[in-house]
Amino acid sequence: MRKRISLLAACGLVALGPAITPAHAADPVFTLTGPAEIGLRPHPGQSGEPQKASLAFRVVNDSAKPFDRQSTFTIDLSPLKGVADVRLAQRQGSDCTLTATAVTCKRGGLWAGETTVVDLDLTAAKDGKAGASADLTVTGTTQGATFKAATTKVRVGGPDLVLEPARLRAEQKPGDQQNLPVVFANEGTEAVQGVVLELRTTHGIGLVERYENCSYSEDTGDGQPWNTGWSTVQCLLDGTYAPGTVYEVSGALTLKAAPHAFMDGLTYAVYAAGDQPKSVRQLKKPTAGTKLAATARAAKASARSVDLDPWNNLQEFDFATRNTADLVATATSPKGKEGETVRAEFGFRNNGPAWVAYLRSGEAVARTDIVIPAGTKVTKVPTGCEAVNADGSRREQALGAPRYFCSTGHVVGEKEAFSYPFELKIDKLVRGAMGFVSVGGWTPEGTQAPRWDSDHANDKTAFVIIAKDGGATPTPTASATATASASATPSATASATAGATAGTTAHGGLASTGTSAGTLALGGAVLVAAGGALTLAFRRKASGHA
Repeated sequence: MRKRISLLAACGLVALGPAITPAHAADPVFTLTGPAEIGLRPHPGQSGEPQKASLAFRVVNDSAKPFDRQSTFTIDLSPLKGVADVRLAQRQGSDCTLTATAVTCKRGGLWAGETTVVDLDLTAAKDGKAGASADLTVTGTTQGATFKAATTKVRVGGPDLVLEPARLRAEQKPGDQQNLPVVFANEGTEAVQGVVLELRTTHGIGLVERYENCSYSEDTGDGQPWNTGWSTVQCLLDGTYAPGTVYEVSGALTLKAAPHAFMDGLTYAVYAAGDQPKSVRQLKKPTAGTKLAATARAAKASARSVDLDPWNNLQEFDFATRNTADLVATATSPKGKEGETVRAEFGFRNNGPAWVAYLRSGEAVARTDIVIPAGTKVTKVPTGCEAVNADGSRREQALGAPRYFCSTGHVVGEKEAFSYPFELKIDKLVRGAMGFVSVGGWTPEGTQAPRWDSDHANDKTAFVIIAKDGGATPTPTASATATASASATPSATASATAGATAGTTAHGGLASTGTSAGTLALGGAVLVAAGGALTLAFRRKASGHA
């Protein structure tokens, strides 16, 4: 009998096993992050004052919902004694306190995604020696969750690649070529083993030469290059680059303006090999060819270390090519009878030769203004189109409006077409009723012809509802299609007076609506990544995460 009871008891315990599992087994795990390494210029720095470096620790909540309990984060500063001095940065997203031995921060909750724990300013200690290093670790505690710690190595001294700005011509014509001189120096305290030269150009600018030790991006996807407008070249320059030495790339790097060039841009940068940004596109190498190299221009190798000041590794340049584009309004005249619902396509195409990209500002290149003919009512509006009143003022109801504004993204390709499919119900066939489609730059009232548009006469067109069964069919006249003078002289340096919604999808699938005013610089090159975009601002290299 005792054996049977023991067996039943054992079975009961097994059955209850899952019920008595500690609750914390299912607690979420959050990951703390920070740069793998940070370099400090030895005291007192180049200007005679300690040069600070910024260090940010963050926490990643990979779950889909916020964590609403208080968390405490601690950084032990004792390993930094004699290596670096620490201060809290001025702006903090957490409640942080600093003592001689630790930083302690408290947060009331964690949003889904990434949240800042603390921003620190570090300087090399007064008596710290080049080469000295220490590990700085952040840990976290809370009820109902655990944290994975993050460690950043703080090191005094290191390389510092500095890239000189090149003297380039901003004004050019399609087909123009010019050489890009690349000169850089190592102004740090340690050598660099291998340098990667990266060049990024927008759609209208390209490199003539191809080198064996360079990798090149290729725009092979649907819709390229208008999704981002960038090409990337990365060249590995072998060798040891000593501190206190200036180097010059010895091979030719020739920039050429394409037939469709207009408002374009270039970024070029040097990185210690291994620290270059990872390209978002596939990079391909030529099968053979000469190698690009760098030679010393003026007068100890060491282990690789982080760049002391990555912000001076990169330069950027904007080009304005004397070129034009031609936006042509397009519309279909649907056929139907009273009571029917018909489909109509409105939009425009760019006849080129130039592409137009506002990559730096991220503003919409063009707006399509659609006036609905009398007797018809819009029953379906495509994404990216906004209903307005007859005078262009905003309205709440999307359906049944007398007028619609549809905006592009910040890039219009040199042979790209935009089409916005509407559905219209024919309430009544009205003799003489016409609709109109106009394309141009943004204005509060609708559109205006851009100065870079070479033919303003085709910026507006008319359409009608064609009666199926012998009803009245208005006839659009040629005089209804022209509203602007074509006498303006387009120029790549001209600026538009306002911006528009930032969306990035061609062919009727636009991302957003609304308006914004602004000046367009470069038309943007950011020059996206992509982006761009972007606002597609020039990408700066940031420290990697541990």
